[in-house]
Amino acid sequence: MLRAIEPGPAVVVCSTCRLSADQRKDAEGQRGGALLAQAMRSLQQADPALSAVAVQETACLFACQQHCTVHLRASGKIGYVLGRFTPTEEAARAILEYATLHAQSAEGVVPYGQWPEGVKGQFIARTPPEGFVCA
Repeated sequence: MLRAIEPGPAVVVCSTCRLSADQRKDAEGQRGGALLAQAMRSLQQADPALSAVAVQETACLFACQQHCTVHLRASGKIGYVLGRFTPTEEAARAILEYATLHAQSAEGVVPYGQWPEGVKGQFIARTPPEGFVCA
């Protein structure tokens, strides 16, 4: 069930997320999560500044009511689950910009004033790193 991947800062995209609350796939049969991951990778190819964070795909993050969902993680840092995204270039850019700031931070905390508009209101949960709890 688990598949090993390269460690390091990453946006883990739920590749099986629905396209929207009432639509599972687009006209070509692609799910929303897969489209979001594709948009992120396209942006990374066009803008190397967004390439410091890996885009990884996983099957279901169990946040189905919050589609499209991503998990931001980096070793020793607070992680975050964000959702309610549409699989657009704008959403992909906001996620990657936030993930880059997250990776550059000491503990995974990005000051609110630095958050891209596209991630505000999208946070579902924060997850403390192994061996820590949030104070």
